[in-house]
Order: sequence, then C-alpha cells, then structure tokens
Amino acid sequence: MIYAVWLPLLVPLLAAPVAKRVAARLAPHTAAWTLTLTAGALAFCSTLALGMLLTAGALRLAPIAALDDIKPHWLGAEAWWTIPASIMAAGALAFSAVSALRRLARQRRELRDARARTGPTAGDLYVHAHDHPYAYALPGRVGGSGTIVVSSAMLRALPADERDVLFAHERAHLSARHHLFLSAAQLTASLHPALRMLREPLEFHLERWADESAAEAVGDRQLTARAIGRAALASQASRREPHRPSLVLGATTGPVPRRVLALLSAPVDTHPRSAGRAWRVVAAALLCCLAVSGASALHAAADLHSDVEAAEMHHGGHGADADHATR
Repeated sequence: MIYAVWLPLLVPLLAAPVAKRVAARLAPHTAAWTLTLTAGALAFCSTLALGMLLTAGALRLAPIAALDDIKPHWLGAEAWWTIPASIMAAGALAFSAVSALRRLARQRRELRDARARTGPTAGDLYVHAHDHPYAYALPGRVGGSGTIVVSSAMLRALPADERDVLFAHERAHLSARHHLFLSAAQLTASLHPALRMLREPLEFHLERWADESAAEAVGDRQLTARAIGRAALASQASRREPHRPSLVLGATTGPVPRRVLALLSAPVDTHPRSAGRAWRVVAAALLCCLAVSGASALHAAADLHSDVEAAEMHHGGHGADADHATR
C-alpha cells in the first residue's frame, strides 16, 4: 500500500490530457462516452485511494482501532507519513464531498428555475419573446422529454430550412440526455482537479454529436453547417442573452468554427484499422493509465485488508494465550 495508494491520485494528471487526444480521433458520440467513462473511472479510483489513506491513518488511533478489537501496533511498523497523509486525505475528501454536493444542488436549482420560467409550449418547443437570438435544450424532469427553448429573435434570424436544423440539433441534445454527460463531468471534476480539463472537450464532442444528428435528420451537411454558423453569428451580435443553466447545451455554444469545418469536411473514418500508429500508441497509453489506476487502487485495498486481518488474527492469538494462562 505504501506506493500503490498514491498512483490513483497521480495517474489523472497524465490520463486526462491523453484522453483528450484519444477522443479527438473518435466519432463524436464515442468520444463523449470515452471522456465521461474515463473521468468517472479516474475519479472513483482517486476517491478510493483517499479513503484508504484516511482509513490507514485512522486505524493507528487507539479509540478507532479498539472498535475492531485490535491495537495500533498490531498493524505493523508505522510509517512517518501515515497520520499526516490521513489528515490530508480527510481534508481532501471533505472538500470534494462538499464541492460535489454544492455542484449537484446548484444544477438542480438552475434546472428548476429555468423550467419555472418556461411558459406554454407547442409540443416540445417554447418560444420566448426576446430580442437576443438564442436557443438551447432544456432537460425535462425524470421521465420527461425536455423542451427546446428558442427566442423569437433567433427564429427571425434563420430561414425556415435552417430552423429545422436548429430544432433537430436541440432535439438530439434532449434525446441523448447530454446534460447527464455534463453533470458527470462537473461532479468528477469536484473529486479530482485534473479532470476539469476534460469538460471543454466533452462539451465540444457533445455539440458535434448533435451536429451530426441534425445533419442526418435533414440530410444535408452544408445546410447544417450554414445554419449553425448563422445562428452563432446572430447570437454574437447581442450580449443580452438570459442566464441559462450550466447543464444546458445549444447550437451556438462551443468552438463553432471547428464544428462548421467538421461538417463541411468529409466524415473521418474512425475505424481502429484506419488510425495511425501514433494514435494507437496514445490509445494504448490511455488504457494503461486506466489499468494502472484501477489495479493500484485494488492492490492498496488488498494490502490494507491484509494488515487488518493480520491484526485480528494477532488479537485472536492473544486471546487464546490468555485463556490458556487462565486455565
């Protein structure tokens, strides 16, 4: 446990930038899943490592060790860093827990307030009489389908065929539940600071996912690119956009020029056999990072469990000796 417990805390510093490079070569929906699952796995392993550091130090305290009928010195020689590391782990876990809970509460509050401001809808569409061109996908409650919120100014800025693209884009966000990806990214970033760098690329790939879905729905990639570009230009012309929840996505968010360029370019073949050697090396590095993080966390947990079992056996042996002496 001496070395293994630290690896899950350090691996995200390398794995996060590697994951960004891997995702850049994948199809948008695959990239979004890759980034989200990678962040979740790394956050889980790092949190588990902090928990083991806290437990290892806590068991060195006589009152806590007594709860398991063992004595601290039965756990073996105490390393000088055990108690300080335990204190720091406790602080990090407390800070992470508070940050995650506050983030979750803010997400729910923002969505609740946004839904409260939404008036009568025509199907899944709510048109807000506002002079700022904007549009976004507002997730519904659990089991709900959500609402496309669009301003009257945005509808005036786009011709009819480009409005269809806009609506298809926002419906893709709602149907694929993209806000859950963003929520997971925000919560994992609360558990490990290095995972914050995955949010921006995740937003980009989620927008690209919706772009590709819209292009497939209308059957015209150039029309989709034109609609996304025109909507973004209209939105940039005004700075009076109402506040919107941090979990909602819209056609005008993210690096729009890159998205338009991707739509105007031929779709990239993302089959592993077509990937270059450099990309395969990077992908292998990401898998290695995940494997090392998971294996190290399990190894440290097994070591801690073995130490506690040995201490309990030591306690049992002392109990048997005491009974023998009494007789």
